[in-house]
Amino acid sequence: MKEIVQLFLETEISDQDYYDGIMSFILSSNIRRGEYECNQFIIKKMDLRNFLIFEEFEINKKREIHNAFSISKHTFTKTINEYAKKQGITVKIYKEISD
Repeated sequence: MKEIVQLFLETEISDQDYYDGIMSFILSSNIRRGEYECNQFIIKKMDLRNFLIFEEFEINKKREIHNAFSISKHTFTKTINEYAKKQGITVKIYKEISD
């Protein structure tokens, strides 16, 4: 799974605009469920704290999902922010708020 997460980070967290869009989707409490289409991956918000990340392809006019993994909001934001800092991207401060 580590390789897939690294591929996601390298592909999707490549500049400030991509980072900002992804983090706005993840952190928004107004979006309880939905999908965010990145360059190569899809982020599916299952609820406010759980996400599925996967690559989606159309093969023979059928949707196929590859390299799927689930991740918690806390782990996801922490992983993205650590990578973004190394890339020189300005990161958003994230604090978990209990419901």
